[in-house]
Amino acid sequence: MDSIKTQYSQVLLVDNGGFFPEDDLHQDAAWFLTDAMKMLGTDAVGVGDAELRFGLAYLKGLQKRSQLPFLSANLVDSKTKLPVLSTSVVKTVGTVKVGIFGLISDKVNLGPARDSLAVLDPAATAKKTIAELRKKGATVVVLLSQLGKVESEDLATAVDGIDVVICGRNVPLVQKGRMIKNTMAVYGGEQGQYMGRTIVSLDAAKKPTSSDCETFILGPEVGEKAELAALVKGFEDNLNAKLAKAEKERAAQQQAKQGSSSPDHFVGAEVCMRCHVQEAEQWKSTKHSHAWQTLVDRKKDSTPECITCHVVGYKQPGGFASGVETPTLSNVQCENCHGMGTGHEAFASSPKKIGEATCRGCHTVSTSPTFDYATYLPHILHKYQGTPPAIAPHTSPMDAK
Repeated sequence: MDSIKTQYSQVLLVDNGGFFPEDDLHQDAAWFLTDAMKMLGTDAVGVGDAELRFGLAYLKGLQKRSQLPFLSANLVDSKTKLPVLSTSVVKTVGTVKVGIFGLISDKVNLGPARDSLAVLDPAATAKKTIAELRKKGATVVVLLSQLGKVESEDLATAVDGIDVVICGRNVPLVQKGRMIKNTMAVYGGEQGQYMGRTIVSLDAAKKPTSSDCETFILGPEVGEKAELAALVKGFEDNLNAKLAKAEKERAAQQQAKQGSSSPDHFVGAEVCMRCHVQEAEQWKSTKHSHAWQTLVDRKKDSTPECITCHVVGYKQPGGFASGVETPTLSNVQCENCHGMGTGHEAFASSPKKIGEATCRGCHTVSTSPTFDYATYLPHILHKYQGTPPAIAPHTSPMDAK
C-alpha cells in the first residue's frame, strides 16, 4: 500500500469483507484484523455473511471500536426494513469525490441474527443508492459486492452507474480486471493474499473515462513495515498460546476415541528406520525431518491449518495429537508419503504411487507459491546423490496476509 501511494497521489483503500474467522476459537482475529485495517487507513469495508457469524451486535461493536465504515446498503431490520449498518459513504480523495456502497447476497445465512435481519433486492437497492451518491457529488462510484462472481457481474450488466465493482464471496482470483459495459470488475481471490490495484482515469469533470486493474500476490518479495509486522507477530503468538490449550484438550479427547479402536494407525519413523536405514539417514538431511521445529520457532505449533502439513496423521487414527503427547509423530515422516505403517504388508503387493500429487497435498498454491516439483524433488529422493540445487523458502498463508 505504501508503494502504491508513492506512485499515485489520489488513492482509495477498501476491503471487501469476508475476513471474519470461520470458528469461535479464532474469533479474536476479527477484532485484530479490524484494528489493523484502521491502522492501514482503510477507507471502507464491505460486509458479507462471514461478518455476521458472531452476531450483529459483535460486528457493530467492532465498528464502534475501529470507527471504520462497515457498509451494507441492503442489510436491514426485518421489521422496520431500515438499514442496520451504514449504507454508503462519500470519500474525498484528493480532488475527487468517490461514493462507496456495499451489498450482501440475499441467499446467505445471516448468522445468529437471522431472525431479526432481512436482505433487500440487490439490484433495486443499487439503483437507489447510486442515485443518492450522485446527488451527494460523487463522480466515481465503487461497489463492495458480497454477491459472488456471477451475481456481481449480472448486477454490473443490469445496473448503470457503477464504475468499479469489487467482487467478493467465493470469488476466484483473476489477475486482470474485466470490463462489463462501463464497469471495471475486480477479482481479488480469497484469504487476503492478494491486493488489487485499479486505476481509474478521469476527465476534466472528474468522471471516469477508462479503467484498468491488476492483482498482485503479497509474497515474500513484498516488503514489510517493521512496526506492523511486530504487531501481527505479537497477536499471533498470543493466539497460538490460546489455541495450544484448546488443542491439547481436543487431542486428548480425539485420541481416546480413535487411538485404540482402529486397526490401522501410524507407527512413526522410528519403526520404519529399523529396516530402512539408508533411507532414514537421507531423510534426516532434509527439511522434512525438522518441519515441526519450524512451527515451534514461529509459534505456529498450535495453529491447525499449519500443523496438518508438519506432522504425521494429524486428526487421524493413531496420528499426531500434540508435541507433548505424540512427539514421535512430529515432522514430515515416511508415512506422510508412503501411507500408514500398519499397511506395510500391502505396499509390497500393491506399491503406493508417489508423484507430484502427493507433494501437492501440502505444497499448494497458497502455502508454497514458488513450489516446482522438478526443482524440489531432488531434495527428498532417497537415492539422490550430490548437493541438491537451492530452492526458495517456504511460505505460509499467514505470511501473505
